[in-house]
Amino acid sequence: MNEKFLYSFPIQLFLLHLRKNLALILVWVILAGIVMENFGVTLGIPFLFLDPEYLHQTSWLSFFLMGVGLAILTMAFHMTTYIMDGRRFKFLAVVPKPFIHFCINNSLFPLFFYLIYTIKFVVFQLDNDLQSDWEVLKYYGGFTLGSLISYTLIFGYFSLTNKDFFVLFAGSVDKRLRKVRLAKVNPLARIKTSKEHEEKVRTYLDVRLKPHTVRPDISRFETMKLLRVFNQNHLNLFLIEVFLIVFVLFLGVFKEKEILQFPAAMSALLLLAILVMLVGALSFWLRSYATITVVVLMILGNYFSNFSILNRPHEAFGLNYEVAPMEYSLEKLDELLHPDTVQKDKTNMIQILENWKAKFPEDELPKLVIVAASGGGQRASLWTFHVLQHIHNLYGGNITQHTQLYTGASGGVIGQAFFREIYFRSQSDSSYDPLDTKYLDEISADNLNPIIFTLLVNDLLIRNQKFEYGGYSHLKDRGYAFEKQLNDNTKRILDKPLSAYREPEYQAQIPLLPVTTLVTNDGRKLVISPHSMSFLGTSILAKTKSDEKKQTIDFLRFFRAHDSENLRFLSALRMCATFPFITPNVQLPSEPVMETMDTGLSDNFGIQDALRFTYVFKEWIAQNTSGVILITIRDSEKNIQIPKSEPLRIFQKIFNPLKNIYSNWDNVQTIQNEVLFNYMTESMPFDLEKVEFEYNPEQVQTSDLSGSQQAMQRASLNWRLTAREKKSILNSIYTPKNQAALTRLSKLFDSNSLPDF
Repeated sequence: MNEKFLYSFPIQLFLLHLRKNLALILVWVILAGIVMENFGVTLGIPFLFLDPEYLHQTSWLSFFLMGVGLAILTMAFHMTTYIMDGRRFKFLAVVPKPFIHFCINNSLFPLFFYLIYTIKFVVFQLDNDLQSDWEVLKYYGGFTLGSLISYTLIFGYFSLTNKDFFVLFAGSVDKRLRKVRLAKVNPLARIKTSKEHEEKVRTYLDVRLKPHTVRPDISRFETMKLLRVFNQNHLNLFLIEVFLIVFVLFLGVFKEKEILQFPAAMSALLLLAILVMLVGALSFWLRSYATITVVVLMILGNYFSNFSILNRPHEAFGLNYEVAPMEYSLEKLDELLHPDTVQKDKTNMIQILENWKAKFPEDELPKLVIVAASGGGQRASLWTFHVLQHIHNLYGGNITQHTQLYTGASGGVIGQAFFREIYFRSQSDSSYDPLDTKYLDEISADNLNPIIFTLLVNDLLIRNQKFEYGGYSHLKDRGYAFEKQLNDNTKRILDKPLSAYREPEYQAQIPLLPVTTLVTNDGRKLVISPHSMSFLGTSILAKTKSDEKKQTIDFLRFFRAHDSENLRFLSALRMCATFPFITPNVQLPSEPVMETMDTGLSDNFGIQDALRFTYVFKEWIAQNTSGVILITIRDSEKNIQIPKSEPLRIFQKIFNPLKNIYSNWDNVQTIQNEVLFNYMTESMPFDLEKVEFEYNPEQVQTSDLSGSQQAMQRASLNWRLTAREKKSILNSIYTPKNQAALTRLSKLFDSNSLPDF
C-alpha cells in the first residue's frame, strides 16, 4: 500500500517539483507566506490579497476577480510544468485528455495554497467590521465563481483540442494534426532524453478523482508518436500563453478605464502567471540552453537599457523638457544662494508674514502656528487630515487662521495639501466645510490598484501613450496613474499649477506649504514652492558661507527656464511621496539629470524645515508675535518601549544589521529633532511650544465578538487602507495622549484674545 501511494502520479509530481522545479514552488511558498502575514505586513501586502478592492470597495466582485487571477496563475503553473516535464510520463499520451489529467494530479501545491488562502481570508473578513458575517459567504461565493468560470473556460478549450494517442493517430484524424512540428529540438535527442528521465508511476487520478492503474503495455507504443501527442498539447498551451500576453497588451490601451483596473493583488497574480509561462516557454524551446540564454538576455537587456527608446524619463508634469537642461553643479548652487538672492527671498517672506499679522487686531501679538506632519503613505495622509480637522474645530477655526506654515513629508504633506485646499475654498464657497467627514473617505480612497495595474500593462513594456498638461506633452506611466487617481479621489480640487498658490500664500489666506523632495544625486532637498525659499538652504551669516555645503535647492529659481511655475501641483506631491518601485523616481531637466524620491529619507517629520524657518525669522517673530506653537503630527509612536532581545540565529545575525538600520531610522531622526528643538527652545527670544499628536493604535481598545478588549492593529505603509486600518487611524485621536494634546493646544490660546473671524 505504501509503495502504491509513493508511486502514485500526484506524489511523483510533488517529489519531481521538489527536485527540479524549486523556483516554481517558491512562487507558491512566497504567496502562502504573504497571506499568512509572514511577509510584507509592514507594507500591507497581505491585505491586498485578504481584502482586495475593486472600484473602491471590497465586494464579491473584487473576490471574483481574485478567483480569476488565482485560477490563471494555477493554470500557468500547470502549463509550464506540463511543457517542462510532461514527456517524462509517457502513459499520459494514451490517457484521454492528457493535459487535463496532468492538471488534476499536479494540484497538490495549488490546493495547499487555496486552503491556506480560504482560511485566512475568511478569518480576516470575520474580524473586519462587516455589516453581517453573511458578507463573508458572499465574498467566498464570488471567489469560487471566479475560479470556476476561469477553469471551465480553460479546461473547456482543452477538452475540445487536447488529443490523446488514439485520437491523434486514428485514420480519420485531421492530417494537419499529424504534421505538428512545434518542437525545434532534434527528435532523436528528445527520445533519448525522454528515456533517460522517465519517471515510474503506477496509478493516477482520473477526472472523477478515482485512482486508475497505468497501462502496463506503454512500451509497445512508438516513442516518436507519443512525443507528437505532447507536441500538439504544447501548441495549445502556447496559444493560451500568447492570448494572455496579447490580452495584457490590450488592457494597456484602456488602462485609464476604472472598470479595467483590477485589484492590485490580481495584477500581481497576472504578472506572476506571465513570468511562470515564460519560464515554461524558454525551457521548452531552448532545453539545456535555457539558463545561459536567460543570462545572456539579462546582460544584453542591462546594456541596452540606457538607450533612449528603453530609458525614457519619468517626468514632472508641466515642466518644459524640450529646452536645454540646466547645469547642475556646485558653482550653480552657489550662484543661486548668493547673499543678495537670499536677502531678496527673506524680504518677500517678511511681507507675507506682515500680511498674516494684518489679519489680527493691531494691539495684539498673535501666536504663530506651524504644523509639521510626518510621512507614512496613506495612513499619514488620513491621520494628518483627521488631526487638522480636530484642530480646526477648536475655537471655530481660529487656530487654523493662526497657522502660517505647513511642513512635512510624503503622505503627511498630501493630507496637509488637501486640507489647505478645502480650507481655502471654504472662504469663498460655503459648500466646502473643512469639518465634513466625507473628505476622510476621499483622502483614504484606494490609490494602489491603478499604480500596480499600470506597472503590469504599461511600465514593464515600452511606454508610448502621452498626455498634455500646461502646454507640454508627457509620457504616461504609473506616476501619472498615481496623480490621476489622487486627483479623482479628491474630486480634482488639487489639479492646478504651482503658480496658482502664489497669491493666496502671499496674502496669507492659506498657510505656506513648501513641498520638499530628496535629490538622490547628492542628498540635498529640493524645495518646491511658489515663493522662493533660498534661506532654507544656507546660513544667514556671511562669515560661515565660504566652505558651507548648501543644504537645499530652490526649485522655482533653478528650473525657471523650464517653466517651473507651470509644474503640476500633483506632481510636486508625487515627488515628495515617491515610494521605491511603487511610483518611479522623477528625472528633472538638468545636466547631470537630477533624480528625486521620497523626502522622508532625509526628514520624515518636517521638523527641521519648521525650525529652520523659525530661526531665520526669529527677530520678526520676537517683535510681532507672542511666540510659536509647533504642532507635530506623527504617524508613529514617539517613545517606544525598548524591546527584549534574544540570542540571534545565524540568518538573523546576517540580516539584523540591515533590519536595525531600517527600523531605527525614525528613532534616529526623532532624537536629532529633539536635540534641535531643545536648542531652539533655549536660544530663541520668544516662547517656543510643541504640541504632539501621534498615531498609536495600541492605545485604542476595541471589543471583539466575545466582549473582551483588544488593541487595534497598526495600519500598513501603503497607498491603500483596509476598513479596519481606517478605523484604527480615526479612533487614534481619542487616545489619552492625543486628547491631552488637544486640551493643551486649547490652553495655549487665550480664548479672549482670539478674534471672531
